[in-house]
Order: sequence, then C-alpha cells, then structure tokens
Amino acid sequence: MPVLHNRISNEELKARMLAETEPRTTVSFYKYFSIDDPKAFRDSLYVQFEKLKVFGRIYVAKEGINAQISVPQHHFDAFKAALFASHPALDQVRLNIALEDDGKSFWVLRLKVRERIVADGIDDESFDPSNVGEYLQADRVNQMIDDPNTVFVDMRNHYEYEVGHFENAIEVPSDTFRDQLPMAVEMLQDSKDKNIVMYCTGGIRCEKASAYMLHKGFKNIYHVEGGIIEYTRKAKEQGLPLKFIGKNFVFDERMGERISDDVIANCHQCGAPCDTHTNCKNDGCHLLFIQCPSCAAKFEGCCSEICREELKLPREEQRARRAGRENGVKIFNKSKGLLQTTMHIPAPEEEGPAR
Repeated sequence: MPVLHNRISNEELKARMLAETEPRTTVSFYKYFSIDDPKAFRDSLYVQFEKLKVFGRIYVAKEGINAQISVPQHHFDAFKAALFASHPALDQVRLNIALEDDGKSFWVLRLKVRERIVADGIDDESFDPSNVGEYLQADRVNQMIDDPNTVFVDMRNHYEYEVGHFENAIEVPSDTFRDQLPMAVEMLQDSKDKNIVMYCTGGIRCEKASAYMLHKGFKNIYHVEGGIIEYTRKAKEQGLPLKFIGKNFVFDERMGERISDDVIANCHQCGAPCDTHTNCKNDGCHLLFIQCPSCAAKFEGCCSEICREELKLPREEQRARRAGRENGVKIFNKSKGLLQTTMHIPAPEEEGPAR
C-alpha cells in the first residue's frame, strides 16, 4: 500500500521546488457534485497526482472538490486526462489558469477530506446547492455593470475586496463566508427587485452564494462564471475593457495578481497607497496586513514595534512568550477593524477622499 501523504519537511520540499528548472502551471478548479465515498476518491486522486508531481491544496467532500495547485508543464496533459477521467462530473471541468505566476506557489501536495469544500455554515436540509443563479460571461458582465438596476456583490473576504474589486461592487464586510451569507441576505433586502450579480475569485463561493440567495426568495440572481480569474482572461482575449480595478488576492505565496494599474488600498501602517499583502515576520503573530516598502524597512517586516522588538529576542524567549499568549483568531484576524486595535491604521478621515 503506497504512503498517501507527505513525510518530508516543508523546508526540504520548498528547497527542492525552488531548485526545479521545469516550468510549472498554476491552476485552480472546483465542482459541486455528489461523491459517495470522499476518502476513496481522495486516495485515488493522491496516487495519480503524486506521480505527476502535482503540488498544492485539494479539498474533497461529499458535495464536490476544490483545488489550487501547480503542475509541471510536461505533465499537464497527463494531469488533465487523470482529472477528467476520475469522475464523470469532472470530465472537461473548467480549469482556471493563473493570470500571472512563476509556478513557484506550492511545494507539497495536500489532499484532504472535509465536511464541505466551502465552509458555509448552512444547516438546512431543504437547501439545494445545485439550484444556482445564471452564469455570466465577460461580455454580459460588462453590459450589466453599468446598469442602474443591477447590484454587484463581492462574496470574498474584506482583505480581498480591499485591494481589488469590480467597479461599484458592494462589500459584504466579513472575514468568513459563513458569516457573509446571512449578511448578504439582510443587506440586499431592499434590492430584491434588482438584478444581483455575485462574484468571487474563481467561482466557487459566488456559485454557492447564488444558490443561497435563491433559497432565500431572491429571483434575479446571477454569478460571474469562473470568477475574477476567468472574467479577466476572457475580457483580455475578447479585447473588452476591464471592469475590475486593482489586484485579485490569491491564496498562495503570491498573495495577489495584478489586474489593473490602480492601487486602491493603503498601507496599514502609514496610509500610503499600497496593495501588497504580507504576513508579520514575528512567528508569534503572523498577522496578514498591507505594508509599503518604507514601512517594511522601518518595521523589519513586522506589523508593529512590539512584534519588531519581540523578533529580536532569543528564540527560547520568543517561544516562551508564544506559549503564554492566547492564540487563534483574536491574533490572526484579517479584518481592518481589528487591525486598528493592534497597530495604527489611518482612520478613513486620515486617508483622504474615499475611492
């Protein structure tokens, strides 16, 4: 029986990946469909993908599959063949190729079975995730975005919306998808008679959100097919004007893909225009925040003076401090509201005119 998980350290795997000369393609895909035995399906995929040196994150659940991976270019056709043949529902599944990437985003294959491929908090047996809104391709997106009878709704987290979004799109201000769903229903009660277009990075969240809105009695529900990634690709191919401004946040080492030249966010420390996310260099914090080059040098990659000073302590003392500190969401919370309690972020009136 082959070993169906990795046994090598992250450091060694990353070093091996960085030493590779073979080009890689970064790709994401998802599909909602019924899987009777997620564990067996997971194990079968692992055996095939491990042979092809696929790296990245793949989640399998009874409701489907969600993946963000990189594949050696000379194995890409074999990867597609294996994926398409793994289940009838995955035959010709849409693959979202990264917009800008050097293929160095992942260095280990993590293939996990989960309760859901997207944590939605929905506990309603009458909810049908397959009853989704109407798909919109790039040309229809551009037509509807200027329609006063249409509302675009961003179903991503606050830190994603902060650096880039569709023109005039509204934010559902939360850091979790499960909180966003009921919040979106409440926020859009006065827009029930309008067209509601939902979008996210690659389509997986907005597709489920569209089904949830229909479940809650909304009628004119749409979602952007393939999300921001596919919209941008198709708009460029068809010579359409891009209606997405700023950066598309991505969940890998890059932390963002540049879509337009607009910088719509600000450094969380000094307020200068900036849309570069980073994690605090202090391992006891690791806060995700936006930091400009000047502040990165000033704070040595840390989110605050406190973390900068702690980073200079001996390793043993750093570990002792971490052991006695409350960990989890209260420290690693990505909402700007909590960031303002942990370090100075210019308040809206300090940042100049709203964008």
